[in-house]
Amino acid sequence: MHSPVVKSAPVWGLSSEASALRTLNTFAVDLIQIPSVEDLFWYVAQNVVGRLNFVDCVIYQADDDQTRLTQVAAWGDKNPFGRNIINPLVIPFGQGITGKVAQTRKAIIVDDLLESQNYIPDTQPARSEICVPLVFRGRVVGVIDSEHPEPNAFGEAELEILTTVAALAGAKLELLAEAQRSQQRYRDLVASHDRLTEETGMRKALEAKLFEARRLEAIGKLTGRFAHEFNNLLTVILGNLELVETEATNPGSAEFLDEAKIAAERGARLMRDMLAFAQRTRLEPVALDLNELVTKFCDARHNDPALRPKLTLAEDPCRIMADRKAIASTLLNLVENARDATALGGRIMIQTENLTHTLPDAAGLAASLPPGRYVRLTVADTGIGIPPDRLPQIFDPFYTSKPVGVGTGLGLSIVQGFTQQSGGTITVTSEPGCGSSFQLTFPAIP
Repeated sequence: MHSPVVKSAPVWGLSSEASALRTLNTFAVDLIQIPSVEDLFWYVAQNVVGRLNFVDCVIYQADDDQTRLTQVAAWGDKNPFGRNIINPLVIPFGQGITGKVAQTRKAIIVDDLLESQNYIPDTQPARSEICVPLVFRGRVVGVIDSEHPEPNAFGEAELEILTTVAALAGAKLELLAEAQRSQQRYRDLVASHDRLTEETGMRKALEAKLFEARRLEAIGKLTGRFAHEFNNLLTVILGNLELVETEATNPGSAEFLDEAKIAAERGARLMRDMLAFAQRTRLEPVALDLNELVTKFCDARHNDPALRPKLTLAEDPCRIMADRKAIASTLLNLVENARDATALGGRIMIQTENLTHTLPDAAGLAASLPPGRYVRLTVADTGIGIPPDRLPQIFDPFYTSKPVGVGTGLGLSIVQGFTQQSGGTITVTSEPGCGSSFQLTFPAIP
């Protein structure tokens, strides 16, 4: 290995100084458009060194650990496959002429490879070699290497040109690295914005749930106190009506007494519903078989064609812990709503099924359900459906779409409250003109 030697006229030389300057100027202009490190290396090998009358060119890329070089681009007889490197050569730092250049970060010219102990013979042995490091931010990122079959083929002019090419390539590497950093900063900014948007959405959703919980709690407290006091008054009224009925002698007074009793009984039922909504009614959960309960519910109403749903029952349903009267009232509320929705035509269906809820299933079930085994009760109809703008309101207390005097608007609120008290959830899907489906999901008894 020798130090760079100044030569006035190399054996093979450049075609002309003007041609070299044009090639370098074109390289400097095209640098802006080169999109990647890989494209840069191939451009240098084929479009720069290849046009400067070098016999061949091989570009090596250093690994991040600065321990080895890998052939990534080539031009000339050593690369007959275009941009494909077949069996790329790997050279450790410090080994051979190329490895020494990578280790010392200094360019080198070897006049006669036969006299160099560091020369590693190739498939096509050469006599002279020029090797220039690619340095980026104080690190060797690669090496530009060219060989020639004749000795003393390279001089100061070739060294200066390859050094200039290496400097331009290093500047482009800096631009590519900065572009990559900018893209990464942009991706990080987008990810941060997405996280902030998600957190803001979650916070707003939690605030909405908290507001709804407080609103229902306030309504429940007010409803409970009102219902309790008014129920006491109705008890007194009903008791006195019974006393008046026993003492009444006028035949016409019986009709008025009956109307008063009916109105008082409706008021008492409304108060019971209000107490249930306010969760002042004590539940007595027992182990229940939903199939058995649904079957008995339908059998008790076999004389009413409008309340004769189509049953699809699970073969071996799990049992649940629930209040028997409350779930019977829930079924009645849902089936009566389905009957009203199918008054102009349609069918009512009741279905029971076992579910095993895992985390990947969260999209198909209520989000608040922890993983586990559940039993789902579905009451569906093919009636008029619920308009999308009314769907979020159906569980609001005292909301009803029925005429005045027909419904109190507490039915679905009570269904929701009972389901939640029993550890389950209720979801509803509906489409106008196609019907509605109410799904109650209860934890199964282990």
